[in-house]
Amino acid sequence: MDFLHHLETDRIIKGALNEDIGRGDLTALSVIPEEAISEARCLIKDDGVLAGVAFAERVFQVFDNTVKMEILIQDGSEVKKGDIAFYVIGKTRSLLSCERLVLNVMQRMSGIATTTRNVVKLLEGTHCKVLDTRKTTPLI
Repeated sequence: MDFLHHLETDRIIKGALNEDIGRGDLTALSVIPEEAISEARCLIKDDGVLAGVAFAERVFQVFDNTVKMEILIQDGSEVKKGDIAFYVIGKTRSLLSCERLVLNVMQRMSGIATTTRNVVKLLEGTHCKVLDTRKTTPLI
């Protein structure tokens, strides 16, 4: 990812996190000890095409660069229900603060990728081609 793309992506991430949690996830801040560390996994809930892993990694980096992510399945890969896309380990508060943004974006992106793959498969053997699958989302 080039420098300018990182700046734009980071701006979007910061705006989305600000909209979602503002000054912090109040529940996590009030009940989770600051020093608590957790591990989480991204569990695939349906068959499809995975998208948004790189974005998820960037969300965790922007919010808390001490969070470590182990990616098991890359963007663009076909996935099955029950697969694990990645693990993250870090401050529990950080993981909880980022999870909603990560999951919402990944679900949307994976849905678009899966639908696009299905349309491409339907068109196999014809002279038709999918030329543009661009979707628009505020701030993105």
